[in-house]
Amino acid sequence: MKYRRMLKRAKKIALERIEILMNLAEEEAKKGNWKRVKRYVSLARRIAMKVRVRFPKKWKRRICRKCNTLLVYGKNARVRVKSRRYPHVVITCLECGRIYRIPMIREKKEKMQKKRISNNIFRL
Repeated sequence: MKYRRMLKRAKKIALERIEILMNLAEEEAKKGNWKRVKRYVSLARRIAMKVRVRFPKKWKRRICRKCNTLLVYGKNARVRVKSRRYPHVVITCLECGRIYRIPMIREKKEKMQKKRISNNIFRL
């Protein structure tokens, strides 16, 4: 039981530290100190991997996995909304050129819910 409690505590501390490092990285990005930003982000990722904890969702999509930099939209990242094939958001890292495609699922879910509701009405 003691080991499990220690693991929980370590994960909690790791999440707090990750949050602190990412906030520091965001502040440094505003100042334009990109070397320090990369350092903070790589430290935060290393902590998450070491303790085997999931990276917080709010930071996950703001990190380039190729060059370990914080993506600041408009400064070192380009964001475009595309609708070919399926609606999605394209985020391009301007440091390394990596492209991230994020599907717009919410609209798809709404469409499916409307379909279910209409199917249920006809079944009654």
